[in-house]
Amino acid sequence: MIVGAGPGLGTALARRCARAGMRVAVARRSVASLGPLLSELGAGTKAYDCDATDERAVIDLFAAVAKDLGPPRLVVFNAGAFVRKAILDTTVEDFERCWRVGCLGGFLVGREAVRAMLAAAGGGRHRGTLLFTGATASLRGGALFHNLAVGKFGLRALAQSMAREFQPQGIHVAHVVIDGQIESDRPGRSVAERGVDAVLDPNAIAESYYQLHLQAPSAWTLELDLRPYIEKF
Repeated sequence: MIVGAGPGLGTALARRCARAGMRVAVARRSVASLGPLLSELGAGTKAYDCDATDERAVIDLFAAVAKDLGPPRLVVFNAGAFVRKAILDTTVEDFERCWRVGCLGGFLVGREAVRAMLAAAGGGRHRGTLLFTGATASLRGGALFHNLAVGKFGLRALAQSMAREFQPQGIHVAHVVIDGQIESDRPGRSVAERGVDAVLDPNAIAESYYQLHLQAPSAWTLELDLRPYIEKF
């Protein structure tokens, strides 16, 4: 299940999982634009409308996916919101909306993912994988980036707490820091602006997420940093 299945990484994750033979659920606030992706990936992929900040909607999403495709073994929280503004120009509505999408949504999706994985039969030492998409702002707040950083800091803390609580129960929880700009499905836009080696290939990121899911329980990653080789950090 991919929550926040937008262009770029969300789409690349859906393709990678489908290529591995998984049944794939893609969820976002509006799935109207996902028609071409669904046609490409076939009957094993289903799309769901879901506002990740709405508790009832998230609960209903997991129930629908379990009915249609079975309980999820891999859940990725990839949703986020960002308004680039100065502190003095930021409204309460701006700040709260970004936090609700980037952090509260992660809590709601993460909680329901764990419930589904623990309730599923079998699973052994590895009952499922829960991955959270972070950013440079997960580690440091920059000027004009507080609306992103506050939610991302919180999401990282959530991932750490969930890992310590649920990894002993067989659920792999990991947080991925995407340190740089991701190339989107609008071909060449980011590359033309920044250069071919200055942006992250979403397909390469998706491969890293998939490999996290395959890790043996004796050596699980908690946090992974990904960045272009020329990115300064």
